[in-house]
Order: sequence, then structure tokens, then C-alpha cells
Amino acid sequence: MTHDMPTDANRDMTRDIAALIGSRICHDLISPVGAISNGVELMAMSGAGTGPELSLISESVDNANARVKFFRIAFGMASSGQMSSRAEISGILQAISTPRLTYVWEPAEDLPREEVKLACLMLMCLETALPRGGEIKVTYSHSQWKIRATSARLEPSPDLWARLGKVTGTAGLKPSEVQFVLAPLQAAALERRITQSSGDGVISLMA
Repeated sequence: MTHDMPTDANRDMTRDIAALIGSRICHDLISPVGAISNGVELMAMSGAGTGPELSLISESVDNANARVKFFRIAFGMASSGQMSSRAEISGILQAISTPRLTYVWEPAEDLPREEVKLACLMLMCLETALPRGGEIKVTYSHSQWKIRATSARLEPSPDLWARLGKVTGTAGLKPSEVQFVLAPLQAAALERRITQSSGDGVISLMA
């Protein structure tokens, strides 16, 4: 018994359904997370809550808010003609940066959301290769992304990274690895292909 390869139309439909689900989840989460953030801010202004406990809650809420916004770009719908501002994406990446793992967004211009979506998915793939953290720098030139990770320890998974150059199915993937299916799908939608290179303490993805 043979199984036909999915057609381009089926791939597009699968990608769009996944994006709709991502948009719906992020849309429903952003309001309550924002409400919690506003509540913490009001507590601090009124003096009702002070100290390390409130600071920890505030930092956690800010990080959750930024993460939801990031996931909304990476997993949500990206309509043709829709733009993402530099201020938005650089602000999000600054908010989710930690002392262990930092992100640098170098493009100075606003970019099509479907392009930024691809960059975010590629960035998430690179995160999995940095078990001890490092720096991820994003550049965009001549309609090509180059996303470069530097770290004292790099551990890209051969099985996962083999998926990046082609559209594959989900067999054998964990939920935390879904970007390795979605990134090649998004690259194909933009008529591009993800390639990779590596050196001493450096690994890069291009598309």
C-alpha cells in the first residue's frame, strides 16, 4: 500500500490551519495576560504590594506577554501585505532575552509579516542548539535572512536539522519541535529554501 505525497495545495491548507490555530490561541491568551500585567502595575502604584515577590510576578508576566506576542508572529496568520514594525519585533526579542540567552534584531526597516514569521521560526530552531545559552543575531539583506547563533556549546540535533532543507511530516516530532516542520513550510511559501552552515562556536541558518 502506497501513500501519495501531499500536494502543494494540501501543504498550504495545513500551514494555514496551523496558523489559524496559533492566532486563535494567542488572541485568547493576550488579554488575560495583559490584565494581570495591569493589575500588578496598579498594585505597585498603590503601594499594596512591594518587595521581591511582586517583582518576580511582574517580570514573569512581562516575559509571558512578550512570549505570546512572539508566538503570535511565529505561529499565527501572516497575510500578504501585512507588515511588522522593527520596533515591535526588536522590543519583543529584548523582552524575552535573558542573561543566559540574548537576541539581537539588526534589520532597521519594517518588513512583511510573512518574512518576519519565517525569521522567528528559524530563530526557534536555533534555540534548540543552545543548551547553555548564547547569542542569536538576526540579519536581513537582499531578501535573505541570516540568523547566526554563537555559544561556547552548540548541540544541533542531526535528525531535526536534516528536516530544515525540505518539507517533511510530523512523525517522530515532539510538540516543542514543531518549528522544524513549520519553518520549511513557510520558506517554501516564500519560494525559498533553508540552508545551514557551522563553524567553531557558530551555527547559521539562511533562507
